[in-house]
Amino acid sequence: MGVPLEFILFGVTLAGVALFHGRTLEVAAAGLAAVIAYKLAVTGFHGVPGLGGLLRHFQREWVVLANLFCLLMGFALLSRHFEESRVPDRLPALLPDDWRGGFVLLVLVFVLSSFLDNIAAALIGGAVASSVYRHKVHIGYVAALVAASNAGGSGSVVGDTTTTMMWIDGVSPRDVFHAYVAAGTALLVFGVPASIQQQRYSPIVRDADARKHVDWARVGVVGLILAAAIVTNVVVNIGWPGLGQQFPFIGLAVWVALLVAAPWRAPDWKVLPGALRGTVFLLCLVFAASLMPVEALPPASWHTAFGLGFVSAVFDNIPLTKLALEQGGYDWGMLAYAVGFGGSMIWFGSSAGVAITNMFPAGRSVADWVRAGWHVAVGYVAGFLALLLLLGWQPHT
Repeated sequence: MGVPLEFILFGVTLAGVALFHGRTLEVAAAGLAAVIAYKLAVTGFHGVPGLGGLLRHFQREWVVLANLFCLLMGFALLSRHFEESRVPDRLPALLPDDWRGGFVLLVLVFVLSSFLDNIAAALIGGAVASSVYRHKVHIGYVAALVAASNAGGSGSVVGDTTTTMMWIDGVSPRDVFHAYVAAGTALLVFGVPASIQQQRYSPIVRDADARKHVDWARVGVVGLILAAAIVTNVVVNIGWPGLGQQFPFIGLAVWVALLVAAPWRAPDWKVLPGALRGTVFLLCLVFAASLMPVEALPPASWHTAFGLGFVSAVFDNIPLTKLALEQGGYDWGMLAYAVGFGGSMIWFGSSAGVAITNMFPAGRSVADWVRAGWHVAVGYVAGFLALLLLLGWQPHT
């Protein structure tokens, strides 16, 4: 039927992940191996045959893979630092003691993600939710935490990898900022039902444990790690545009900060084995997606941007954004919202989703995620329509 076999193999892999959520790593690794074997034997890699083509392709992708690996593993340790600082145990005193408390937490994650990496924002939100809900967090609320972190970064050129790529390519920060019209609408649409859903499942604790004193040293370590990531992101992607695509500076900066602070407060290294499986799983999917023969997108239009949101739930949004930049003619704010938020609709659709399911493994069921997190898909559509109706399609050359 004219469909490249690579797409069929990738689709079978995604179906396997959905069906066998207890063996996601094994399924993803087998799918990647099948795609590589087929391309080695038949098609080559973007016109270059054999192992030489595979090596050349890996040289193009290794920085993205290395950054993801370092960030996912490093932010797993950061999240544990934040938990052990006992700040989450004191937050119930600041949050409303009904469903509004859950909504305020989603808003905080949204704001954090506007200047932090969405992985860090989601993990911090997950740590707080685990504390204030006594470790009983509904899958629908986990999906909402991921959605809030992805939505918050969609209108900021330092809040998401895809928007940073746009800035490096010459897109003005003003041309993505209006994505917040869609993101804010989506937050209201999915945030309220998700918070009510969570409150009914496990009510927020009413009183903070005043006996637990905050470990300000660990808070300082968290601040140091986040500052290292933010400053490095600004320096390598803004001060020297393109430098961040040559070496995984941001991921390494997180680990340098972790190791520098280790004599002050040692990380909980025991979390790494669990985080490793989720990290390798995501890297297998990202690398397999990069091998797909996607040489062009449909003509730029709001219909295409809307569809790319659903595609990004199963397909890495970095190559999609790269193709859109090469093609041109998009409304960059609308595209940023679509590819940034769309991955929230399935747990492995974004790195934040993969990271947070290391904390809440029950979220690795695609069926449960979609069923419990129905409000995320509704929020995506509502946000997109709000942006389209209020500001219209504003394409740029």
